[in-house]
Amino acid sequence: MDELVKKIAGLGLPGILFVIATATSGGSVSAVVAMLSALGGPLGLLGGLGLLGLVGVLGEYITSSGIEAILKLVYTERSKTDSVRFLLKEINELPITDELKVKLKEHLSPGGVTDTQETQAPKTIEIVEEEPLI
Repeated sequence: MDELVKKIAGLGLPGILFVIATATSGGSVSAVVAMLSALGGPLGLLGGLGLLGLVGVLGEYITSSGIEAILKLVYTERSKTDSVRFLLKEINELPITDELKVKLKEHLSPGGVTDTQETQAPKTIEIVEEEPLI
């Protein structure tokens, strides 16, 4: 399972979305094909077909471990290379329940970092026009 988590983490956000789409599609082929096309990028569906073998393995792990456990492991692996603040912002944008978002955030930052918005005050810029010297 560790090898699978490393491969999904290497895919980044598309990998996370692929896990969620596979788990929520309930066997719907059209949802999986649409996701494969999106993951294929410029190669389209053909590029995404390389991930087709992952669907069966992923489904097996999701049913045995649960999506929460898999997402926690993936984000733990990604936190080794990406900043926690970036990952927390990414979790906010995931199409998952608020309860699961809170659990993922607490898993990544046990200290309680929940605010991912930048709190810097806006900068004021003053533009001054000078008269040309003749």
